[in-house]
Amino acid sequence: MALGLYGGAVVRCALRAVLTPPRGPSAVRQLSHTPKGRGLRESYRLLQLPEAPPLSRAQVQEAYLRLAKLYHPDSGTPTANPALFSQLQDAYRNVLAHLAVQEKEEEEEEEEELRGQMAQHRQYLSYEGVALGPPSQRERVYRQRRADRAAERVLQHRLREQERAAAAAEGAVAAPEGGRGRGRPARITQAVERLVEDLIQESMARGDFQNLSGAGKPLAKFDYNPYADPATHNLNRILMDNGYQPQWIAAQKDIHATSERLRQGLLGCRAGFGEPPTPSEQARWDEHCRAFAQNLARLNKMVDDFNLIVPLLSKQMLHYSLERELSRALRTDRERREREREREREKMEEKEKMNAGALTE
Repeated sequence: MALGLYGGAVVRCALRAVLTPPRGPSAVRQLSHTPKGRGLRESYRLLQLPEAPPLSRAQVQEAYLRLAKLYHPDSGTPTANPALFSQLQDAYRNVLAHLAVQEKEEEEEEEEELRGQMAQHRQYLSYEGVALGPPSQRERVYRQRRADRAAERVLQHRLREQERAAAAAEGAVAAPEGGRGRGRPARITQAVERLVEDLIQESMARGDFQNLSGAGKPLAKFDYNPYADPATHNLNRILMDNGYQPQWIAAQKDIHATSERLRQGLLGCRAGFGEPPTPSEQARWDEHCRAFAQNLARLNKMVDDFNLIVPLLSKQMLHYSLERELSRALRTDRERREREREREREKMEEKEKMNAGALTE
């Protein structure tokens, strides 16, 4: 038991000698002469540790304590060797420093990986961080807020211009902006705004804004959607009045115009045939139906493109069916022929009545 206590004292002394930082001039000389020249390989060899697998601090400490019990000068064992124990101390320090460097490098690599992962999600940090939900919803809210800020700036600018005009009419000096000594005219910094302002002034000088419909009257307000922005509604109305159309509306009109043209062509071709058609007329009708099928396939491609850009699900369109269009054309042609026969019959009856009246007279 006394030997066990003595061994424990040796272990504590060895740990204290390694973990306690040295002090004094001798300590400075000891640290300055740390055997770095032997390198890490020599330190691992002295501690009887492998270099390849990753080691933990606990494994290194266990190996050092095992060797300290053998070579410590105060251990009382035949293998006590002060020189070798000093080398073990230096090797233990070197290995611990190497492990600290490895841990720091691993932490830096993990931070780099986290930075790379965070860069993939920078798209969700746009739109000034406004709103919640998917990117499309956040973009709509962001645009609405930008429009609101722009409208507010325009209103403030107009108020300042009115105040300056009123002060000038009264002979007063307008108050300078920004607390400076003298006022200065507002400068338009953006090139587009300067160009638009110049065009407006030129149009006013030419009199393009005179005798306009609704001049001097307020803009017509809308009451069907109280939650819509008035500025956005007025801008959309101005665009529509000047012939601007969204892409999906123009595509929808093209589809309707193309389908109507194809149907009229099919009816016109059928109207030129007899009832029933002759073999040559039937061959021509079959050829026209094949050409109509090709045009209908292109029309269905236009329908697919329209369905991709239309904003409302209820506005999407179905494909045009060849069988349904052909049966519709034949039914329309048959009804047209029946109406013509009915008109011919009515004309014949009227003619017979007129002949019968002439004979009675």
